[in-house]
Amino acid sequence: MDIEVGDVATAERTFTPEDVRAFTELSGDRGDHHLEPDEDGRLLVHGLLTATLATEIGGRFTVLARTMEYEFRRPVYTGQRIRCTAEFTTVAEREDGRTEVAAELTFERISDGSRRRQSGTDTDDSRQRQSGTDIDGSRTRQSEADDAETVVTGRWDGVVE
Repeated sequence: MDIEVGDVATAERTFTPEDVRAFTELSGDRGDHHLEPDEDGRLLVHGLLTATLATEIGGRFTVLARTMEYEFRRPVYTGQRIRCTAEFTTVAEREDGRTEVAAELTFERISDGSRRRQSGTDTDDSRQRQSGTDIDGSRTRQSEADDAETVVTGRWDGVVE
């Protein structure tokens, strides 16, 4: 496995009204706050839809999730760009050949949607070390993270076969 403690992986997305409507149908959560636009014409994104950014990261490493824990700190609306950062805190080989992994998660609003709109299907496949270099040794890019606002925090753990 090519991951170590301290490695960081990210995923980004701008959720669209279509994403929210599809998740509404899938989840059955039809709360008015997800279906009625606010005064700016935006829909409130479901918390668990936002959390799918972390599952995208887990999927890259074929993690079979065991536990997930989230604290939803601020609302996320359609048109806002969200970045999930997972920092791996545990990577431990087991005797059975599997690898235990755990990660701390931070979801940040990196664009409020007022400056520019992004496609709802964009994702950032960057995986980077805490030191600022990618796993492959190249330098990581600095971004608008200095102005980011934390919207969700959490953690997950699981097993890689």
